[in-house]
Amino acid sequence: MLLGKELEWRHLRYFMAVATELNFRKAAESLFISQPGLSRQIKQLEDVLGLALFERSTRKVALTAAGNYLMEEVGFMGNHMESVVQQLKQIAQGNLGELRIGFLGSAMQNIIPELLLKLQELHPGIQTALTELSNRAQLDQLLHDKLDLGFVRMARVPADLKMQPVFEDTFSLVVPEGHGGKPFRNLNQFQDTGFILFAQEYSPYYYDTVMSICEDAGFTPKVAHKSVHAQTIFTLVANGMGVAIVPTSFQEGFKLNVDFIPLDHLPQRAVLSAVWKKSNRSPVLKHGLELLFGEDKV
Repeated sequence: MLLGKELEWRHLRYFMAVATELNFRKAAESLFISQPGLSRQIKQLEDVLGLALFERSTRKVALTAAGNYLMEEVGFMGNHMESVVQQLKQIAQGNLGELRIGFLGSAMQNIIPELLLKLQELHPGIQTALTELSNRAQLDQLLHDKLDLGFVRMARVPADLKMQPVFEDTFSLVVPEGHGGKPFRNLNQFQDTGFILFAQEYSPYYYDTVMSICEDAGFTPKVAHKSVHAQTIFTLVANGMGVAIVPTSFQEGFKLNVDFIPLDHLPQRAVLSAVWKKSNRSPVLKHGLELLFGEDKV
């Protein structure tokens, strides 16, 4: 397949091998071709493009700025082609295609189950693939065409993506069952207690929101533990290792020895949003978005 008068897919495949290994000998071995033959192919590619993709010396091989850019773009093309092939296989089997969904664990409380039930009822020919990922990992996979739809808690996303809220929740304080017989008055009575939070790298927006809730109450929380799983957080609270602040809907689906104290008087809200790539033309994504928001709002 020609990409231009002289540029072919094999040139890009050879380029990616060298860009990954940064070693012509190892790249040639992985491609099962000779090292001189690989060098000629890379030189031909550079001649066609009219620029250098690698900086070569007797000691090392490094990508130029142009080489780094090409590596990113070829990686994107490869991911997109992989997606196209997967969709073709689904269509060949009589399905409409596959909807690849990334999500934070909290989306599994209600949003995703409801979406899956609607898809099954109205579009049984759509297959789904679900992957639990952090906010940042979802954005990366959406941008590189490895996901079609994500569910995140973020204030903003890159310009190539579109984000729309799907669920707004209040927060609750999670304490050990019975919380020592002490009545709840206000949040600052826990200022000397350790807090168990979702890790900042998992959801920076959520982490910052919880910090702001405590700061509005007049203190900075003492972070005792961090986790990326609600189950772990609740288990730690139940065992007296600290308290936590989580979206109120988290109390559904867990049977642990903890109490939820509503903080619905606070202005902060836990907003779960759907996010997708604007240029994604998948018909199955369109069906999914219509079920989430309605045909006139997509």
